[in-house]
Amino acid sequence: MNARPPMLTTEQALRQLLDAATPLTGVEVVPTIDANGRILAVDQYAQMDVPGSDNSAMDGYAVRAADCIGAAADAAVRLPVSQRIAAGQPGTALKPGSAARIFTGALIPEGADAVVMQESCVADGDDVLVSEAVQAGAWIRRRGEDIQNGGVILPAGTHLKAPQLGLAASVGLAALPVVSRLRVAVFSTGDELAMPGEPLKPGAIYNSNRFALRSLLQNLGCEVSDYGIVPDNLAATRDTLRRAAAGNDLIITSGGVSVGEEDHIKPAVAAEGRLTMWQIALKPGKPLAFGAIRRQADTVNAAAEAFFIGLPGNPVSTLVTFLLFVRPFILRLQGAVNVTPAAYSIRADFDWPRPDRRNEFLRARINAQGGLDLFPNQSSGVLTSAVWGDGLIDNPPGRAIARGDSLRFIPFSELL
Repeated sequence: MNARPPMLTTEQALRQLLDAATPLTGVEVVPTIDANGRILAVDQYAQMDVPGSDNSAMDGYAVRAADCIGAAADAAVRLPVSQRIAAGQPGTALKPGSAARIFTGALIPEGADAVVMQESCVADGDDVLVSEAVQAGAWIRRRGEDIQNGGVILPAGTHLKAPQLGLAASVGLAALPVVSRLRVAVFSTGDELAMPGEPLKPGAIYNSNRFALRSLLQNLGCEVSDYGIVPDNLAATRDTLRRAAAGNDLIITSGGVSVGEEDHIKPAVAAEGRLTMWQIALKPGKPLAFGAIRRQADTVNAAAEAFFIGLPGNPVSTLVTFLLFVRPFILRLQGAVNVTPAAYSIRADFDWPRPDRRNEFLRARINAQGGLDLFPNQSSGVLTSAVWGDGLIDNPPGRAIARGDSLRFIPFSELL
Protein backbone atom coordinates (compact mmCIF):
# COMPACT_ATOMS: atom_id res chain seq x y z
CA MET A 1 0.00 0.00 0.00
CA ASN A 2 1.41 3.39 -0.99
CA ALA A 3 2.07 5.85 1.80
CA ARG A 4 0.01 9.03 1.74
CA PRO A 5 2.13 11.96 0.50
CA PRO A 6 3.00 14.59 3.11
CA MET A 7 0.66 17.56 3.44
CA LEU A 8 1.77 20.82 1.88
CA THR A 9 2.65 23.73 4.14
CA THR A 10 0.56 26.88 3.78
CA GLU A 11 3.49 28.57 2.02
CA GLN A 12 3.90 25.70 -0.46
CA ALA A 13 0.17 25.60 -1.20
CA LEU A 14 -0.08 29.34 -1.78
CA ARG A 15 2.99 29.32 -4.02
CA GLN A 16 1.48 26.51 -6.09
CA LEU A 17 -1.77 28.42 -6.50
CA LEU A 18 -0.12 31.69 -7.46
CA ASP A 19 2.28 30.01 -9.89
CA ALA A 20 -0.74 28.55 -11.70
CA ALA A 21 -2.68 31.84 -11.82
CA THR A 22 -2.26 33.16 -15.36
CA PRO A 23 -3.73 36.69 -15.36
CA LEU A 24 -6.75 37.39 -17.53
CA THR A 25 -6.12 39.46 -20.66
CA GLY A 26 -9.52 41.02 -21.25
CA VAL A 27 -9.84 44.76 -20.60
CA GLU A 28 -12.90 46.99 -20.36
CA VAL A 29 -13.27 50.70 -19.70
CA VAL A 30 -15.67 51.60 -16.90
CA PRO A 31 -16.67 54.91 -15.32
CA THR A 32 -14.35 55.71 -12.43
CA ILE A 33 -17.33 56.00 -10.11
CA ASP A 34 -18.20 52.34 -10.87
CA ALA A 35 -14.66 50.90 -10.67
CA ASN A 36 -14.63 50.00 -6.97
CA GLY A 37 -13.03 46.59 -6.36
CA ARG A 38 -11.69 46.24 -9.91
CA ILE A 39 -8.06 45.75 -10.96
CA LEU A 40 -6.45 48.47 -13.08
CA ALA A 41 -5.25 47.14 -16.45
CA VAL A 42 -3.06 50.02 -17.68
CA ASP A 43 -0.81 52.57 -15.97
CA GLN A 44 -2.60 55.86 -15.38
CA TYR A 45 -0.76 59.17 -15.79
CA ALA A 46 -1.57 62.58 -14.38
CA GLN A 47 -2.37 65.21 -17.00
CA MET A 48 -2.30 68.07 -14.53
CA ASP A 49 -0.66 69.23 -11.33
CA VAL A 50 -2.46 68.76 -8.04
CA PRO A 51 -2.92 71.27 -6.57
CA GLY A 52 -3.20 73.14 -9.85
CA SER A 53 -2.03 76.40 -8.22
CA ASP A 54 -0.62 77.59 -4.91
CA ASN A 55 -3.51 77.75 -2.45
CA SER A 56 -4.22 78.33 1.21
CA ALA A 57 -4.03 75.38 3.60
CA MET A 58 -6.39 77.06 6.06
CA ASP A 59 -8.63 80.03 6.81
CA GLY A 60 -6.66 83.17 7.64
CA TYR A 61 -4.94 86.09 5.94
CA ALA A 62 -2.58 86.08 2.96
CA VAL A 63 0.36 88.39 3.62
CA ARG A 64 3.93 89.19 2.72
CA ALA A 65 6.05 87.59 5.44
CA ALA A 66 8.29 90.68 5.48
CA ASP A 67 5.29 92.81 6.54
CA CYS A 68 4.82 90.70 9.70
CA ILE A 69 8.35 90.83 11.08
CA GLY A 70 8.21 91.50 14.81
CA ALA A 71 4.57 90.55 15.18
CA ALA A 72 3.84 89.09 18.64
CA ALA A 73 0.98 88.68 21.09
CA ASP A 74 1.92 91.95 22.85
CA ALA A 75 3.00 93.76 19.68
CA ALA A 76 0.55 93.05 16.88
CA VAL A 77 1.18 94.34 13.39
CA ARG A 78 -1.76 96.23 11.84
CA LEU A 79 -2.44 95.66 8.15
CA PRO A 80 -5.31 96.96 6.05
CA VAL A 81 -7.44 94.17 4.49
CA SER A 82 -7.54 94.87 0.78
CA GLN A 83 -9.71 91.98 -0.46
CA ARG A 84 -11.58 88.78 0.41
CA ILE A 85 -10.68 85.57 -1.46
CA ALA A 86 -12.85 82.46 -1.20
CA ALA A 87 -12.14 79.10 -2.86
CA GLY A 88 -12.88 79.31 -6.57
CA GLN A 89 -12.69 83.12 -6.60
CA PRO A 90 -9.26 84.37 -7.73
CA GLY A 91 -8.09 87.59 -6.14
CA THR A 92 -5.95 90.48 -7.34
CA ALA A 93 -2.28 91.15 -6.71
CA LEU A 94 -1.56 91.91 -3.04
CA LYS A 95 -0.15 95.37 -2.41
CA PRO A 96 2.82 95.66 -0.04
CA GLY A 97 1.79 96.42 3.54
CA SER A 98 -1.67 94.90 3.18
CA ALA A 99 -3.41 91.56 3.84
CA ALA A 100 -6.10 89.55 2.04
CA ARG A 101 -8.78 87.64 3.92
CA ILE A 102 -8.43 84.12 2.53
CA PHE A 103 -10.16 80.77 3.02
CA THR A 104 -9.01 77.16 2.75
CA GLY A 105 -8.38 76.14 -0.86
CA ALA A 106 -8.43 79.70 -2.22
CA LEU A 107 -5.69 80.75 -4.64
CA ILE A 108 -2.77 82.67 -3.15
CA PRO A 109 -2.79 86.16 -4.69
CA GLU A 110 0.25 87.40 -6.57
CA GLY A 111 2.62 89.13 -4.17
CA ALA A 112 1.65 87.12 -1.07
CA ASP A 113 4.14 84.54 0.20
CA ALA A 114 2.54 83.31 3.44
CA VAL A 115 -0.75 82.75 5.22
CA VAL A 116 -1.36 83.67 8.85
CA MET A 117 -3.96 81.43 10.47
CA GLN A 118 -7.03 83.30 11.66
CA GLU A 119 -6.40 82.15 15.25
CA SER A 120 -3.33 84.46 15.25
CA CYS A 121 -5.29 87.44 13.97
CA VAL A 122 -7.95 89.85 15.20
CA ALA A 123 -10.19 91.72 12.76
CA ASP A 124 -10.46 95.41 13.62
CA GLY A 125 -12.74 97.25 11.22
CA ASP A 126 -11.08 97.33 7.81
CA ASP A 127 -7.78 96.19 9.33
CA VAL A 128 -6.38 92.98 10.79
CA LEU A 129 -4.07 92.76 13.79
CA VAL A 130 -1.46 90.04 13.20
CA SER A 131 0.02 88.74 16.46
CA GLU A 132 2.41 86.14 15.03
CA ALA A 133 5.40 86.45 12.74
CA VAL A 134 5.38 83.99 9.83
CA GLN A 135 7.96 82.42 7.57
CA ALA A 136 7.64 82.67 3.81
CA GLY A 137 5.66 79.66 2.58
CA ALA A 138 3.71 79.17 5.81
CA TRP A 139 0.32 77.44 5.33
CA ILE A 140 0.61 77.46 1.53
CA ARG A 141 -0.02 74.29 -0.46
CA ARG A 142 2.29 74.51 -3.46
CA ARG A 143 1.30 73.69 -7.00
CA GLY A 144 2.08 70.05 -7.78
CA GLU A 145 3.09 69.11 -4.23
CA ASP A 146 0.67 66.15 -4.31
CA ILE A 147 0.75 65.13 -7.97
CA GLN A 148 2.95 66.35 -10.80
CA ASN A 149 1.81 66.47 -14.40
CA GLY A 150 3.04 63.46 -16.40
CA GLY A 151 3.74 61.14 -13.48
CA VAL A 152 2.26 57.67 -12.98
CA ILE A 153 -0.38 57.97 -10.28
CA LEU A 154 -1.79 54.43 -10.43
CA PRO A 155 0.21 51.54 -11.92
CA ALA A 156 -1.37 48.58 -13.69
CA GLY A 157 -2.31 45.88 -11.23
CA THR A 158 -3.63 48.31 -8.61
CA HIS A 159 -6.63 47.05 -6.65
CA LEU A 160 -9.00 49.99 -6.91
CA LYS A 161 -10.59 51.04 -3.62
CA ALA A 162 -11.76 54.35 -2.16
CA PRO A 163 -8.34 56.12 -1.95
CA GLN A 164 -7.33 55.03 -5.46
CA LEU A 165 -10.64 56.11 -6.98
CA GLY A 166 -10.44 59.44 -5.21
CA LEU A 167 -6.92 59.93 -6.57
CA ALA A 168 -8.05 59.12 -10.12
CA ALA A 169 -10.92 61.57 -9.84
CA SER A 170 -8.59 64.28 -8.46
CA VAL A 171 -6.77 64.42 -11.81
CA GLY A 172 -9.96 64.31 -13.86
CA LEU A 173 -9.99 60.64 -14.92
CA ALA A 174 -13.66 60.00 -15.67
CA ALA A 175 -13.11 56.38 -16.77
CA LEU A 176 -10.53 53.68 -16.11
CA PRO A 177 -9.35 50.61 -18.06
CA VAL A 178 -9.81 47.58 -15.80
CA VAL A 179 -9.34 43.84 -16.15
CA SER A 180 -12.51 42.07 -17.23
CA ARG A 181 -14.48 40.55 -14.39
CA LEU A 182 -13.47 37.04 -13.38
CA ARG A 183 -16.38 34.65 -13.98
CA VAL A 184 -16.75 32.41 -10.95
CA ALA A 185 -19.16 29.51 -10.46
CA VAL A 186 -19.98 28.52 -6.90
CA PHE A 187 -21.96 25.65 -5.42
CA SER A 188 -22.27 23.66 -2.21
CA THR A 189 -22.61 19.91 -1.82
CA GLY A 190 -24.56 18.13 0.88
CA ASP A 191 -27.97 16.53 1.28
CA GLU A 192 -28.10 18.03 4.77
CA LEU A 193 -28.13 21.62 3.48
CA ALA A 194 -31.20 23.85 3.42
CA MET A 195 -31.76 27.48 2.56
CA PRO A 196 -32.84 30.06 5.15
CA GLY A 197 -36.62 30.31 5.11
CA GLU A 198 -37.07 26.60 4.49
CA PRO A 199 -38.10 24.26 7.32
CA LEU A 200 -35.24 22.19 8.71
CA LYS A 201 -35.61 18.44 8.47
CA PRO A 202 -33.98 16.29 11.18
CA GLY A 203 -30.19 16.54 10.83
CA ALA A 204 -30.37 19.44 8.35
CA ILE A 205 -28.46 22.73 8.61
CA TYR A 206 -28.77 26.06 6.86
CA ASN A 207 -26.26 26.74 4.10
CA SER A 208 -24.26 29.65 5.49
CA ASN A 209 -21.33 29.08 3.10
CA ARG A 210 -23.40 30.06 0.08
CA PHE A 211 -23.99 33.52 1.50
CA ALA A 212 -20.43 34.01 2.71
CA LEU A 213 -18.84 32.92 -0.57
CA ARG A 214 -21.08 35.08 -2.75
CA SER A 215 -20.27 38.11 -0.59
CA LEU A 216 -16.53 37.42 -0.67
CA LEU A 217 -16.55 37.00 -4.45
CA GLN A 218 -18.62 40.12 -5.06
CA ASN A 219 -16.23 42.12 -2.89
CA LEU A 220 -13.44 41.03 -5.23
CA GLY A 221 -15.33 42.28 -8.29
CA CYS A 222 -16.19 38.82 -9.63
CA GLU A 223 -19.16 37.91 -11.81
CA VAL A 224 -20.79 35.14 -9.78
CA SER A 225 -22.87 32.23 -11.14
CA ASP A 226 -24.57 30.41 -8.26
CA TYR A 227 -25.38 26.74 -8.91
CA GLY A 228 -26.96 26.33 -5.49
CA ILE A 229 -26.90 23.08 -3.53
CA VAL A 230 -25.84 19.91 -5.35
CA PRO A 231 -27.01 16.51 -4.04
CA ASP A 232 -24.49 14.10 -2.53
CA ASN A 233 -23.98 11.85 -5.53
CA LEU A 234 -21.22 11.50 -8.08
CA ALA A 235 -23.35 11.95 -11.20
CA ALA A 236 -24.90 15.23 -10.01
CA THR A 237 -21.50 16.56 -8.97
CA ARG A 238 -19.92 15.72 -12.32
CA ASP A 239 -22.82 17.24 -14.25
CA THR A 240 -22.61 20.52 -12.28
CA LEU A 241 -18.84 20.70 -12.79
CA ARG A 242 -19.29 20.29 -16.56
CA ARG A 243 -21.96 22.98 -16.75
CA ALA A 244 -20.00 25.36 -14.56
CA ALA A 245 -16.80 24.92 -16.58
CA ALA A 246 -18.52 25.88 -19.84
CA GLY A 247 -19.05 29.53 -18.92
CA ASN A 248 -16.70 30.33 -16.06
CA ASP A 249 -13.02 30.92 -15.39
CA LEU A 250 -13.05 29.44 -11.88
CA ILE A 251 -15.26 26.97 -10.00
CA ILE A 252 -15.42 27.09 -6.20
CA THR A 253 -17.19 24.47 -4.14
CA SER A 254 -17.75 24.04 -0.42
CA GLY A 255 -18.10 20.65 1.23
CA GLY A 256 -17.48 17.13 -0.04
CA VAL A 257 -13.68 17.41 -0.17
CA SER A 258 -12.88 14.90 2.56
CA VAL A 259 -12.47 11.17 1.93
CA GLY A 260 -15.79 9.80 3.23
CA GLU A 261 -18.21 7.71 1.20
CA GLU A 262 -20.47 10.75 0.66
CA ASP A 263 -17.62 13.06 -0.37
CA HIS A 264 -17.79 13.09 -4.17
CA ILE A 265 -15.74 16.13 -5.13
CA LYS A 266 -12.39 14.34 -5.45
CA PRO A 267 -13.57 11.55 -7.81
CA ALA A 268 -15.77 14.00 -9.75
CA VAL A 269 -12.88 16.39 -10.40
CA ALA A 270 -10.57 13.50 -11.28
CA ALA A 271 -13.13 12.30 -13.84
CA GLU A 272 -13.86 15.73 -15.34
CA GLY A 273 -10.39 17.25 -15.16
CA ARG A 274 -7.38 17.06 -12.89
CA LEU A 275 -6.38 17.56 -9.27
CA THR A 276 -2.95 18.96 -8.46
CA MET A 277 -3.35 19.71 -4.75
CA TRP A 278 -5.41 18.09 -2.04
CA GLN A 279 -4.40 18.53 1.62
CA ILE A 280 -2.65 21.34 3.51
CA ALA A 281 -1.10 21.27 6.97
CA LEU A 282 -3.57 23.90 8.08
CA LYS A 283 -6.08 24.29 10.90
CA PRO A 284 -8.89 24.99 10.22
CA GLY A 285 -9.17 23.80 6.63
CA LYS A 286 -6.91 20.81 5.92
CA PRO A 287 -8.91 19.40 2.95
CA LEU A 288 -8.47 22.05 0.25
CA ALA A 289 -8.47 20.91 -3.38
CA PHE A 290 -7.01 22.65 -6.41
CA GLY A 291 -7.12 21.62 -10.05
CA ALA A 292 -9.02 22.27 -13.26
CA ILE A 293 -12.13 21.06 -15.12
CA ARG A 294 -12.05 20.41 -18.87
CA ARG A 295 -14.39 22.42 -21.02
CA GLN A 296 -16.49 20.31 -23.35
CA ALA A 297 -15.90 20.22 -27.11
CA ASP A 298 -19.01 22.26 -27.93
CA THR A 299 -17.87 25.30 -25.97
CA VAL A 300 -16.15 28.31 -27.50
CA ASN A 301 -12.82 27.47 -25.79
CA ALA A 302 -12.80 23.74 -26.53
CA ALA A 303 -9.24 23.10 -25.37
CA ALA A 304 -9.38 25.34 -22.33
CA GLU A 305 -9.95 24.51 -18.69
CA ALA A 306 -11.73 26.23 -15.84
CA PHE A 307 -9.75 26.41 -12.61
CA PHE A 308 -11.22 24.50 -9.68
CA ILE A 309 -10.88 25.09 -5.92
CA GLY A 310 -12.72 22.88 -3.45
CA LEU A 311 -13.13 24.31 0.04
CA PRO A 312 -14.00 22.35 3.19
CA GLY A 313 -17.59 22.49 4.38
CA ASN A 314 -17.26 23.71 7.96
CA PRO A 315 -18.07 27.44 7.87
CA VAL A 316 -14.91 28.74 9.57
CA SER A 317 -12.78 26.42 7.43
CA THR A 318 -14.51 27.75 4.33
CA LEU A 319 -13.92 31.35 5.37
CA VAL A 320 -10.29 30.92 6.42
CA THR A 321 -9.22 28.93 3.36
CA PHE A 322 -10.94 31.43 1.06
CA LEU A 323 -9.17 34.37 2.70
CA LEU A 324 -5.75 32.71 2.76
CA PHE A 325 -5.77 31.00 -0.65
CA VAL A 326 -8.72 31.86 -2.89
CA ARG A 327 -8.51 35.62 -2.36
CA PRO A 328 -4.85 35.96 -3.48
CA PHE A 329 -5.45 33.48 -6.32
CA ILE A 330 -8.36 35.56 -7.64
CA LEU A 331 -6.44 38.80 -7.28
CA ARG A 332 -3.50 37.34 -9.22
CA LEU A 333 -5.86 36.06 -11.95
CA GLN A 334 -7.16 39.62 -12.24
CA GLY A 335 -3.62 40.95 -12.61
CA ALA A 336 -3.15 42.41 -9.13
CA VAL A 337 0.49 42.96 -8.20
CA ASN A 338 0.19 42.96 -4.41
CA VAL A 339 -1.82 39.99 -3.12
CA THR A 340 -0.19 39.65 0.31
CA PRO A 341 -2.18 41.04 3.27
CA ALA A 342 -0.36 43.15 5.82
CA ALA A 343 0.41 41.43 9.12
CA TYR A 344 1.34 42.97 12.47
CA SER A 345 3.26 41.84 15.53
CA ILE A 346 0.93 42.04 18.56
CA ARG A 347 1.25 40.81 22.14
CA ALA A 348 -0.65 37.72 23.31
CA ASP A 349 -2.82 38.30 26.38
CA PHE A 350 -3.67 34.60 26.69
CA ASP A 351 -2.07 31.17 26.96
CA TRP A 352 -2.33 28.47 24.27
CA PRO A 353 -0.43 25.53 25.79
CA ARG A 354 -1.55 22.73 23.44
CA PRO A 355 -0.64 23.68 19.87
CA ASP A 356 -1.47 21.62 16.80
CA ARG A 357 1.09 20.02 14.52
CA ARG A 358 -0.47 22.04 11.70
CA ASN A 359 -0.24 25.78 11.00
CA GLU A 360 -3.09 27.23 13.08
CA PHE A 361 -5.07 30.35 12.23
CA LEU A 362 -6.74 31.40 15.47
CA ARG A 363 -9.58 33.89 15.70
CA ALA A 364 -8.70 36.76 18.01
CA ARG A 365 -9.41 40.41 18.63
CA ILE A 366 -7.46 43.39 19.89
CA ASN A 367 -8.35 44.42 23.43
CA ALA A 368 -8.33 47.88 25.03
CA GLN A 369 -4.74 47.35 26.23
CA GLY A 370 -3.47 46.71 22.70
CA GLY A 371 -3.01 42.97 23.17
CA LEU A 372 -4.80 40.00 21.65
CA ASP A 373 -7.66 38.08 23.25
CA LEU A 374 -8.49 34.62 21.95
CA PHE A 375 -12.02 33.43 21.22
CA PRO A 376 -12.61 30.59 23.70
CA ASN A 377 -13.93 28.07 21.14
CA GLN A 378 -11.69 27.64 18.08
CA SER A 379 -13.83 24.90 16.49
CA SER A 380 -14.14 25.08 12.69
CA GLY A 381 -17.91 25.08 13.05
CA VAL A 382 -18.16 28.11 15.36
CA LEU A 383 -18.78 30.98 12.94
CA THR A 384 -19.39 33.43 15.80
CA SER A 385 -15.62 33.40 16.34
CA ALA A 386 -15.14 35.18 13.01
CA VAL A 387 -17.84 37.75 13.78
CA TRP A 388 -16.40 38.39 17.25
CA GLY A 389 -12.79 38.56 16.09
CA ASP A 390 -10.72 41.29 14.45
CA GLY A 391 -8.53 38.87 12.53
CA LEU A 392 -6.38 35.76 12.48
CA ILE A 393 -3.31 34.77 14.49
CA ASP A 394 -0.86 32.93 12.21
CA ASN A 395 0.55 30.37 14.66
CA PRO A 396 3.31 28.11 13.28
CA PRO A 397 3.04 24.32 13.66
CA GLY A 398 3.76 23.06 17.16
CA ARG A 399 4.16 26.47 18.76
CA ALA A 400 2.71 26.94 22.25
CA ILE A 401 1.70 30.51 23.10
CA ALA A 402 2.30 32.15 26.47
CA ARG A 403 1.09 35.54 27.67
CA GLY A 404 3.44 38.25 26.49
CA ASP A 405 4.56 36.44 23.35
CA SER A 406 4.67 38.46 20.15
CA LEU A 407 2.31 37.01 17.54
CA ARG A 408 1.78 37.49 13.82
CA PHE A 409 -1.72 38.93 13.41
CA ILE A 410 -3.57 39.45 10.11
CA PRO A 411 -6.58 41.80 10.51
CA PHE A 412 -9.80 40.92 8.74
CA SER A 413 -9.66 44.43 7.29
CA GLU A 414 -6.74 43.20 5.16
CA LEU A 415 -8.60 40.11 4.03
CA LEU A 416 -12.27 40.94 3.51
